[in-house]
This record gives sequence, C-alpha cells and structure tokens, in this order.
Amino acid sequence: MTPWTQVYSPVAGNIFLSALVAALPVFVLLGFLAKHVKAHYSAILGLVTCYVVAVLVYRMPAGMAGMAAVHGALYGLLPIGWIVLNAIFIYDITVKSGDFEVVKHSIAGLAADRRIQALLIAFSFGAFIEGAAGFGTPVAISAAMLIGLGFRPLQAAGIALIGNTAPVAYGALGSPLLALAGVTGLPLEMLSAAAGRILPIFSLIVPFWIIWTMAGRKAMMEVWPACLVAGGSFAITQFLVSNFHGPWLVDIIGAIVSMVALVLFLKVWQPKTIWRYEHEREEAHESGPSHNTGKVVKAWMPWVFLSLFVFAWGTPQVKTFLNGGPKDKPNFLAGYTVKNFEIPLLHNNVQKAPPVVAKVHKEPAVWTFNWLSLTGTSLLLAGICSGLLAGFGPVELVKIFGKTVARVKISLLTIAAMLALGFTSKAAGLDATMGLAFASTGVLFPFFSAMLGWLGVALTGSDTSSNVLFGGLQKITAQQLGLNPILTAAANTTGGVMGKMIDAQSLVVASVATNQQGEEGTILRYVFFHSLALAAMVGAVIFLYAKVLPANWMPQLPPAPAAVTSAAPAATAAPATLPAPAPAK
Repeated sequence: MTPWTQVYSPVAGNIFLSALVAALPVFVLLGFLAKHVKAHYSAILGLVTCYVVAVLVYRMPAGMAGMAAVHGALYGLLPIGWIVLNAIFIYDITVKSGDFEVVKHSIAGLAADRRIQALLIAFSFGAFIEGAAGFGTPVAISAAMLIGLGFRPLQAAGIALIGNTAPVAYGALGSPLLALAGVTGLPLEMLSAAAGRILPIFSLIVPFWIIWTMAGRKAMMEVWPACLVAGGSFAITQFLVSNFHGPWLVDIIGAIVSMVALVLFLKVWQPKTIWRYEHEREEAHESGPSHNTGKVVKAWMPWVFLSLFVFAWGTPQVKTFLNGGPKDKPNFLAGYTVKNFEIPLLHNNVQKAPPVVAKVHKEPAVWTFNWLSLTGTSLLLAGICSGLLAGFGPVELVKIFGKTVARVKISLLTIAAMLALGFTSKAAGLDATMGLAFASTGVLFPFFSAMLGWLGVALTGSDTSSNVLFGGLQKITAQQLGLNPILTAAANTTGGVMGKMIDAQSLVVASVATNQQGEEGTILRYVFFHSLALAAMVGAVIFLYAKVLPANWMPQLPPAPAAVTSAAPAATAAPATLPAPAPAK
C-alpha cells in the first residue's frame, strides 16, 4: 500500500481554521457527556465524527482510518481495560470477604476525619500506585477505597482524579519522561530535573486543593498543617530525587515519605473537629469496632499484595524476564508471553511530516500482546492471592471475577471507543493540527506549551502518549523562538499531568470504581474547572521560568560547538535533527 503523508492545514491552508475542524470530535465527545448522554454512546459519536473528519477533510484513506480505530480499541482493552477490570476485582474480593470493613476501621483509627483520609488515600497512596503502575491504576484503586470508606461517589471520583496529578509525570517508573527523552533526543537527567523544579510547587498545592474542593475553604484551613506535611514532604522528596537521582523512583520514594510523615504527624496532632458528611454527623466520633492486630494485618494483605505485585511488575528486570528475557539471552518464556501484531493497512503507512517532526518518517502501528507482563496481570495475581488468603476457593473466585466482568463490561466498551477515537485522531494528524495552532502563539508560547501538554493528555489519556505526540514539536518550536527546549519539553509533561483528570479514560475508570457508570459527564463537570485552572497555573510558572526568572534556574543544554573553516569565521552550528519518535510506552 502507498504510504499516506499527514497534512496539518487541510482547511484553506489555515492552521487555525483547520484546528477548529480537528477539534470537532472532542467537542462532540465532551458536549454529549456534558448533556448526560451515556459515555459509551458519547465516545462512539465522537469516534464517528473523528472518522468522518479524517477521511473527508484530511483525506486519509478510509481503510487506514478504520484500522487506526481498531488499533486504539485493542489498546483500550489491553492494557487499560485489563487494569481497570482487575483493580475492581481486588476491591470486590475485599468487600465480599468483609476485610474492607476492617480496613475502613483501621483507617478511621488513624484518623476518623474524612479530610485526613482523603490526603492519605487520594494523594499519598495514590502517588505510590502511580509511581509503580500508572495508566489509570491509581484512580481505580484510590476511588474504590474512598467509596468503600463511605465517601460520596461523586466526591470520591473527583478527589481521586485531582490527587492523581502532580505525580503523573514520573508515573510507571518514569515512563513519561523516558518517552520524552526518546522522542526529543534531550538528556533524560535534564528533563527529570526540569520537571522536578516545576511540579513540587503543585505537589505542595494539590493537598490543599483537594480538601478545599471536598469540604470548603474553612474546613481546609482547619487541617492546613496536615496538608502541608503531606504535600511538603512529597514536594521536597520529588525535587531531590528528580534532580539528584533520576525519574525512576520519584513517586515511589515521595509517596512513602509522604505517608510516613503524615502518619507520624497524626500521632502528635489531630484536627480540633472531626469532619464528616452531613448524613454521618451523628456518628462523627465513632471509629467502629476495634480489631486485633492479626485481623487488621490480614485485611490489609490484598493492598500489600497489590503494592508488591505492581511494584515488581514495574521493574525493568521483572518485566524483561516475563517478556522472555533479553534478545541475546532468551529464557523459557520466550515466544510464549509476547506476541506483536502489525496492524494491517496502518503499520508504516502513515508518514508524519515537518514541522511536527524534523523530517518525514513512517509511523509504526504494532499492537503488543504481552499478557504476562501487563500491569493488569499483576493485579489479577494479587486478587487471586488475596482471595485464597480470605478463604475463597477457585470456583468462588471465578464467580466473583465473572460478576466483576458483568459490572464493568459497558465501561470496557467505553474505554475501547475512547482510545479508538484518540488513535484515529493521532493517525490522521488531527491532534498535530491542534498542537501547531498552540505553537503559533509566539511570545506566549511558554504559557501555551503547558496547555499543549494538557491538550495532549486530555486527548490521549496518557502523559507518555502526549510526550510522544508533542515532545518533538515542543523542541522544534523552542529552537525557532530562541527558548530553552528543556523547559518547553518539560512543560509538555508537567502541563499534561493536569489533563489527566479530564481524559475520557480516567473519567470512565473513576465512574466504574465509584459505581457511577453512565455519570461520566457529571464527573467531567465536577473536575473540568480544576483541570483547566491548574493547567493555566502550570503555564504561568513556565512563562515565569522562560521570561522572568534567571536562566540558570532551569537546566540548560551546552552551547552548540562552533563550526570553523579556513575561509570563514566560526559560525553557530545548526541544531541537530531529531530522531524518529519512539513508540508510546
């Protein structure tokens, strides 16, 4: 098949008119969600709109656009849907065994106040899961735990989404920054340090933001010391690890420090009043029955198994082993646990072109079926171990799993449709058109570079994917405008974290975890302002770094060496060309 080259200004050669047309699928999706249309219908309507725009406006071959949608749907089911399914499976096991009631009482023993519980689970514990797994796992786990503790469903979803922001750039053992370094050719340690000089500001702010959103300003002021301890300890650790070690363990170490610091602080400080929801006020001082240590430990084991399995599955050594070992030294699993499928009509048949990339290159389209090393598989194994420990037999575990599948089947369809829309948009170049419109903002580009990252995550559902999509564009535009490319590339990943709470994938995960299937539009309305406001604040910080603060506050690339010839004075060498973007991780 003849390769097809993307065109980024198909409407009268005007990038802004083209961007408006490219945004139609997003407008359709979010518009129908806001009108209370069920998420799977909204996603399908958005997908149809995207397909029509891709074929009729961008002139993408119809078969190619269809296979891009298939590729996205497959990715939506594996790995994303697999994570959601098994996270809810663990939760269902703990509820059926009665262990979740014990977990609730043990958390209430630490702090009966709902505000403190939100800090521990939505912010600190969520950051740990983000660092180990990412890709929707922390929202699923945190929201499910909060709803089980008695939080109102909408607020449980909302604060889980808001809490899953500041840690996202370092999620899944640094995957977003690893992808960003791969696509831009910029030094990984500089990108890690740059993000680590932007995000700690928001790591400090987000705990306060969560409690203000949940309970109001006055109630937030009553627990400001706890917010400061949770956010401040995470922020300091985030800065130190990202600048002096690298991106791999930033979230995991930061989350552990934050949880330990907050638990120790609670031993010497407690809020003057216990905050509960209105319907709970009569029980405000009741922490539930006491349990012996053995029962509490047993009740927490599912979450211990989850943490251990997820962390192990996230390490490169374990992942390589499960995928069959290194290419030069394959193990007994080689050939059985990983299968790569090239997507017909699509693989290497879409060509990206300048200015999105430095030179024309073909885009691979491969779906990897690495069933054993998927994060969702680690959650499944954690669930099985938890069920066996709780006394369930294999047949009963299968029945629980079947009920979980029935519970989330519509949501899995929604996730598949959402990712199909995103992959079609990416393959056709619609998202690149919107990115180029942002890049045309001139002197305001430092602000909009963060908003571009926000848009990328809102569209793709992944900070890693957004970095692959727009990382090269951020570098090229920075060089054209005389800006620091380290800063604009870091802006993409740090602005992107604020788009995580409104991407369709996260909305569906949150709705499933809180048993609000069909209410994705309500959750979107709840968090949209927070997402936009925090993204704009990131943009303002990036603008200050670019235009106001001293240049040495941000890592700098060394000056390009001068090119000397015998016939002419030295001249500054042209920037090196970018490597072809790496596939999303």
